[in-house]
Amino acid sequence: MTTSAPAMIGRDADLAMLNERLAEVRAGAPFTVIIGGEAGIGKTRLIREFEAGLPDDVRLLAGQCVDLGSVAAPYAPVKTALRTLLSEVGAQRMLDAVGPGRAALIALLPELVSGESSVATIVPPVTPVAAGSATGQLHEAIAVLLETFSREHPIVFVIEDLHWIDAASLALLRFLMRALGSSRVLTVLSYRTEDLTRGHPVRDFLSEAERDRWVERRELGRLTKVQVKKLTKSLIVDEVPSERVLDTVFRRSDGVPFFVEELVGIDGCRDEGFVPDTLRDLLLARYERLPEPAQGLLRLISTGGVRVSHAMLEAVYTGTADELDAAARQAVLFGVLTIEGDDYAFRHALVREAILSDLLPGERARFHARYAEAYEAAAAAGARRLAAEISYHWLGAHDAAKAFPATMQAMREARAAAAYGTAAQLGERALGLWDVVPDAAALAGMSKLELMGRTASHLRNAGEGDRSLALVKAALAECPRDDPNYPRLLRDKGLYLANVGKAGSVAVLEEALAALDARGDTGPTELRATTLTALAGRLMIDGRLDDAVETADRALAVATEIGSPRYSSIATNIAGISRADRGDVVEGLALLERARELADGDGAALLRYWTNASDQHYLVGHYHEAVRLAEEGLAQARAQGVERSSGVILASNAVDPLFALGEWERAEELIDRALALDPPTPFTVYLLRARIWALLWRGETERATRLWQSSRPSMAAVMEVEMQTRLGVGRVAAEIALANDDLPAAWREVRPLLHERHAPLAGYALPFLWVAARVVAAVRARPHAVSEAVAIEVAEAVPEFRSLLEQLSYWPTQPVWAAAFEAELAEASEGAGAGDAGTDVAAWRAAVEAAAAPEAPGFLIAYALLRQGEAELAGADRAAARTSLQAALDVADSGGVIAVHDRVVRVAAAAGIALEGVGGGAGLVAPEAGVAGTPSDADVLAAAELTARERQVLELIAEGLSNRQIGERLFISGKTASVHVSAILRKLGAATRTEAAYRAGALR
Repeated sequence: MTTSAPAMIGRDADLAMLNERLAEVRAGAPFTVIIGGEAGIGKTRLIREFEAGLPDDVRLLAGQCVDLGSVAAPYAPVKTALRTLLSEVGAQRMLDAVGPGRAALIALLPELVSGESSVATIVPPVTPVAAGSATGQLHEAIAVLLETFSREHPIVFVIEDLHWIDAASLALLRFLMRALGSSRVLTVLSYRTEDLTRGHPVRDFLSEAERDRWVERRELGRLTKVQVKKLTKSLIVDEVPSERVLDTVFRRSDGVPFFVEELVGIDGCRDEGFVPDTLRDLLLARYERLPEPAQGLLRLISTGGVRVSHAMLEAVYTGTADELDAAARQAVLFGVLTIEGDDYAFRHALVREAILSDLLPGERARFHARYAEAYEAAAAAGARRLAAEISYHWLGAHDAAKAFPATMQAMREARAAAAYGTAAQLGERALGLWDVVPDAAALAGMSKLELMGRTASHLRNAGEGDRSLALVKAALAECPRDDPNYPRLLRDKGLYLANVGKAGSVAVLEEALAALDARGDTGPTELRATTLTALAGRLMIDGRLDDAVETADRALAVATEIGSPRYSSIATNIAGISRADRGDVVEGLALLERARELADGDGAALLRYWTNASDQHYLVGHYHEAVRLAEEGLAQARAQGVERSSGVILASNAVDPLFALGEWERAEELIDRALALDPPTPFTVYLLRARIWALLWRGETERATRLWQSSRPSMAAVMEVEMQTRLGVGRVAAEIALANDDLPAAWREVRPLLHERHAPLAGYALPFLWVAARVVAAVRARPHAVSEAVAIEVAEAVPEFRSLLEQLSYWPTQPVWAAAFEAELAEASEGAGAGDAGTDVAAWRAAVEAAAAPEAPGFLIAYALLRQGEAELAGADRAAARTSLQAALDVADSGGVIAVHDRVVRVAAAAGIALEGVGGGAGLVAPEAGVAGTPSDADVLAAAELTARERQVLELIAEGLSNRQIGERLFISGKTASVHVSAILRKLGAATRTEAAYRAGALR
């Protein structure tokens, strides 16, 4: 008889799946497999079989989550896995690999610059990690580490027992699943299904994972009767079990492999009388047959966890070393313990849990106290950070006075490792102990209110915005108004309200400043500087530009006095944006550059500069400069190790100017990447707004409408507190309604433009005014499509729209949008279109001329040419209309404005006008014959030697499809499609997709 089955039974398909995924990962496609199942179902056995069969060139990095109650040690399984990598490649190579992320990685693994690694003398100095970006830097560093070393060898990254995972590790896994886009990493996770109770954080994680196409979640089922019999026979090696025994094992095990092994382990299960009545009896059967010394050792080990090192056992065991060895040997021989390196581990967590539940209360408390003392001794001797373990065991020993300082230290250690979620949980634990600990403030080194504030800050940094807000409100409720913490808590409340997109932050920040003044604290302090800059930023976003400028100037004065480059830069930045938005555009842009100088190399301030500067240059029509600044900022984010966090914001800022330049596919790739990283709600709203608008102008009205309908609820909260979002989203919503011929809805979307509490931000309001003119023109053309009251309201609003347009005349792009606005409403004085809005040819010619300006977005000239052609048709000038429509078609095709292309084709067909490039292809201009003495397009294509796949891709380029759409059509990834497109451009000598598509006509 054997303890565990020599061969795995019933999991061949699951093992094959893992090996298939590994083969895909080898080819450069990272994947995640999540294995779930009830306790004893064989998750660990499956993973061990997979690990045992890994080829020699595959690197295995594995970690296991630790059961430390409700608050596990931060990053425990991740650190175990990374220490394996450290032992294989060395500290120096790891630090070189992460580059700018080394500070964050050292905070996680201090042994990288201490102890046996002895690299402290050769590692360059590291910059301290700022609180706001620490988590992003650490996540980025680990992602870069895995990506870099996976280029040498494919990596299998295993994390077992997710039901015990700590908050910090779970957040990291979320990040890695989205961020490991160019690596050869197979992530394998396991969890116990019955432990994921309602509200367990892993449940949300699994729900998110199921929506990811690069994740496979597999639940292991119970064995069939045939499989149980096969497993039983493999365990009973000295005789052939009878059918009665086989039936008994199947019936009592319910097909759970571990239960089969335990049942067979009871004297080979020769007699049904040996079968325990309950699951607890079954799990304790082997344990209860051991002599008392071995049982006592097992009770001690169960208190320490599923796995305990031999060194720790020596520290907590009260007997001699020989007695320890003898007891441990018996437990191993009886199949209760296994030996894994220098650790003793229970053969199954269920056995440990059964033994643990069998402990007497006093016995449990004594054992926990021994472990706490042993961990304290190890920490004092310079071992790794152990405060979380010390806190857990003193709590188990019911010694709050000793648990409290350990909990505070554990919170500090978690904060140092950027494990904000765990730090917050430990802070909440300390707050729960506060009232039962003598002199808690002295032990904590801070007041209760300060601890509440820090815990709220940790919650905020962990992404728990609502909980952080609730805690800071609770702190304020306890805080006397004359307490020094009161203004700081008010400032935090104002920041947290803004973070979760709720109204009221301006009033709270103003109250914080008043509280500082009431205390007589009128001097320059960092608290005053941060409160003023936060208030100036919220006033700017709310459109209160005069107040924003005044507050930013006050913030700059304070920041200058305290000598803070960061807050001097941020205050100048906000002042520049606000001054530009209220009319001083040249001065505002100059102040932005001054903000860059004042930053003096401060990473956070520079990222703020690049974010606002790139956006501002886009709004004034400097599209190339906007893209350049966004990319420059993205490079800086990469240098700071926050490419996948702060870098997402900068990448998203490049999207709109890229659309304006006609680089649709490049912008779409940025959106895909940014959304995959699950950015904060406001940035998600910006990205979705851009995607909806692009879909609309790329001719995918149905997709745009569906995405708008599903996204609108999440956008509402951000629209309430951000004018720029109200204007940007409102404009897109109105265009969606127009595209769907829903004029009442279109009017509902544009009407709020006239009812903003403050002057609308010009860069966002001007294109919205053009859309409003389109709505007015549509209602004039079909007044019966709306109610009589709405038709009157629309007519009466036109002077108000014109007045607003005039108010915004200071903005550089105003002439562009003003010309388009007037053209939409201008009426021809004679001809078939006389009296109809949008039929004045001269107005449209002026709009075309304005749309040719460099500050006009590329799509607008194609649209204006189309509308000019329609106006010329209305005036019966078919020759002029053909010229205008042909120009509109050419510009739309070269700029990728598919919606305009489609409308040109419909208008021309309805008028019976033949256009070049319409019909027989993808709507592209037909190729001219080759010029004498030069190779024709057909000759070029023949010489290019395109592969069959490249010719397929070229045909789809000619249809105007993006890389993602080509991938979907050909069942390949968007990245692979991009590689084919690059090869085609190179082989054809084409500079753009449009030029390559032009030549596709010759190919056909």
